[in-house]
Amino acid sequence: MKLFNTMTGEKAELVPIEEGHVRMYACGPTVYNFFHIGNARCFVVFDMLRRYLEYRGYKVTFAQNFTDVDDKIIKKANEEGITSAEVAEKYIKEYFTDAEGLGIKKATIHPKATENIDSIIDIVSVLIEKGFAYESCGDVYFQPKKFKDYGKLSHMPIDELEAGARIDVSDQKRDPLDFALWKAAKPGEPAWDSPWGKGRPGWHIECSAMVRKYLGQPIDIHCGGKDLAFPHHENEIAQSEAACGCTFANFWLHNGFISVDNEKMSKSLGNFFTVRDVAEKYGYDVIRYFLLSAHYRKPVNYSAEVLEASLSALDRIHNCEESLSFYIKNAESGTLDESVKKTADERRAQFITAMDDDLNTADGIAAVFELVKDCNLLVNGKTPIMSLESAEYLYGVLRELTTLLGIEKKESADDDSEILAKIAERAEAKKAKNYALADSIRKELADKGIILEDTPAGTKYKRV
Repeated sequence: MKLFNTMTGEKAELVPIEEGHVRMYACGPTVYNFFHIGNARCFVVFDMLRRYLEYRGYKVTFAQNFTDVDDKIIKKANEEGITSAEVAEKYIKEYFTDAEGLGIKKATIHPKATENIDSIIDIVSVLIEKGFAYESCGDVYFQPKKFKDYGKLSHMPIDELEAGARIDVSDQKRDPLDFALWKAAKPGEPAWDSPWGKGRPGWHIECSAMVRKYLGQPIDIHCGGKDLAFPHHENEIAQSEAACGCTFANFWLHNGFISVDNEKMSKSLGNFFTVRDVAEKYGYDVIRYFLLSAHYRKPVNYSAEVLEASLSALDRIHNCEESLSFYIKNAESGTLDESVKKTADERRAQFITAMDDDLNTADGIAAVFELVKDCNLLVNGKTPIMSLESAEYLYGVLRELTTLLGIEKKESADDDSEILAKIAERAEAKKAKNYALADSIRKELADKGIILEDTPAGTKYKRV
């Protein structure tokens, strides 16, 4: 498998440090609110990478953190009259609700900043001892200009880089580019004891400490949104490599931005959408499909029209799954047709080729639609032409790929016995040429949102 490495600007073959075992880290959410559609792209894309690596036989140890102490969390706590810890726990729970809806598997490890204060203090102490960091009035700052390779991820010389996001210009800093590793306590804020007095960690250092503790250095893959490349990931590299004297990560992967109706998503423009809000209207599976339908590095445009198109595309896949499932229930046993097997195997190979090329989910989904077209031609003919074994093989490959993508048709929890009884009653009515009764049963079911379709293999139904 080849992946595009932001560090080198090129695709390269993924060769894990430990054979057969990939260790990867993704920056998780700062938990002060529901996460938005832009966050979701990062979470879904790198869940897809983890899924695909496991599909290809790798053991994957995947860590995704929660930033559970931060200025935004403190502000939210003050607004709601509760503690920062209560805000964080509330929105960690809400994260898992939305993540489960989106088909995102839980990471192997979900470390929290507040549970790793000792590890954070340890790495900050090492950086001070090595001369990369200094204490000032209870704060501790890292000096990028002491790290000779600073800027290697963003490919910018250090004199062109400005103090990045979340870095306050302060008289306590020796240089505007210096960034906080540790922040002195302020009244009413959560704080922990440290060699520099009570305080809390800066944003960047928590990821370095967690990678070091849970995965070791170097790791195979570090990933996140494009907006994190500078300053967050640049700072992670500097502090991590300065502390340990070795490479931090071999691959750096970054997903592209999401615009809304061709404008940058922002709260000030009023085009800021949480996943929870979008899911209430379209469903989580439509969001996941939309986020995977383009190559992860390309920008994508969010709009109602795009989501409607995603809904229609998913319906095509799900209808095919339902048609195959129905066919299998009524098919006669025989032998597996080699031409059917070859067709399915070729589509699977097409899918794998696409995904091996820098996780190209767009072309991978195109291969799934080619398989859908193949299945529909075989299932929807005037007479049933496939054996049970052939239909099951097609269905197995289709479900294999849609399950891997996380867009498979979910099994209905509804009791369909009454519907099946009505279909059987209608079949008997038609056999007795009582077409009035047959039509009335069809109408009765339609009034309940159940549409019947007569096929050569029998009558199937779907809810609308």
